[in-house]
Amino acid sequence: MVELLSPARDFQALNAAISNSADSVYVGIEGCNMRANVKNFTVHDLKEAVEICHDADKKIYLCTNTIMKNKDISYLKKIIPTIYHYEVDALIVSDLGALKIARENNIEAHMSIQANVSNFESLNLLEELGVKRVVLSRELSLEEIREIKENTNLEIETFIHGAMCVAVSGRCFLSSHLYDKSANCGECLQPCRKEWKLTSEDGNEFKLLQNENESHILSPKDLCTIEHIPELIEAGIDVFKIEGRARPADYVATVTKAYREAITSYESGSWKFDENWIEELKKVFNRGFDTGFYFKTPYKTSRYNESTHIKKDIGSVVNYYKNVSAAEIRLWDDLEVGDEIIIEGKTTGSLIQKVESIQIDGKDITEVQKSQNVGIKVKDKVRPNDLVYKRIQRQ
Repeated sequence: MVELLSPARDFQALNAAISNSADSVYVGIEGCNMRANVKNFTVHDLKEAVEICHDADKKIYLCTNTIMKNKDISYLKKIIPTIYHYEVDALIVSDLGALKIARENNIEAHMSIQANVSNFESLNLLEELGVKRVVLSRELSLEEIREIKENTNLEIETFIHGAMCVAVSGRCFLSSHLYDKSANCGECLQPCRKEWKLTSEDGNEFKLLQNENESHILSPKDLCTIEHIPELIEAGIDVFKIEGRARPADYVATVTKAYREAITSYESGSWKFDENWIEELKKVFNRGFDTGFYFKTPYKTSRYNESTHIKKDIGSVVNYYKNVSAAEIRLWDDLEVGDEIIIEGKTTGSLIQKVESIQIDGKDITEVQKSQNVGIKVKDKVRPNDLVYKRIQRQ
């Protein structure tokens, strides 16, 4: 069975991945991962994160896959005994020094996509070095991936959904050149997502247009392979990886749920593509969808966000009543039956559901104005102080 691997930037996303049936989760800690500009786990947080995953019979992998200078290697050496003690299931590495440290401390090592591994001879060498799994380069076709799998004993992992970089396997220097913030050290400020113009020496300005008069010429669309789950599984890919460690819990919940349903549909022997999967994926952040390099060379570019919905902060949970599966919610915006809401919290993760009923003082109502407390049936346990959002169609 293929493993579904989801991202987590915080405990909300971690629990969202688990509750939506991810098999494993990958996280970053402060100091040596490819998402330095977003919230990350601390070394102290890692113990609780591992316990949550292992209690749910899930695996957790730790990203240590930036360029490693001497100070970074020294830091990794300092914290590696703690990582081992907490029983992290594997380190994701791109540096040979980091690989050596993982091996010396009996921690399983997975080679990162940052290593740009693109052929089976490289995998065979990495096997000799003690690597157990390789995240293959994004620039490989499905046929090339199939050939690699036929010629290696290692597990292979590929990205199946999320952001794509204009540079080869994300090894970009544009952010470093413009802002002195290195993408290869996790600090990318994404100048590629801007609109670009060409200015001549005498001041004439030209927009660089592509795709319906857009000028986001360096911004690829997002990868989305949900329509091609059968082909990917049959190619021998062992692990499907969702990109998005900078994304919030509702993104992780939505994407994980859709791909879990698609994988289950195939593995049950009754594969049928469900258009609703795409509609759900469109509700959360995306730059439009493409199939990456799996079937062709991607060429479409995108605006910053093409999601069909946005989420609006409308309230918080006051209490949860287990015996009736209901939550008391303090509202500071309007709500009505049929609205789609998201309830998020550290332990709750991200619960996404339609509002099927609303009560005030035991009486059913169909809509409510802001500044009131209401009772709403919920599909899973929520907790006081969880935040409540409403999904709204983007105008």
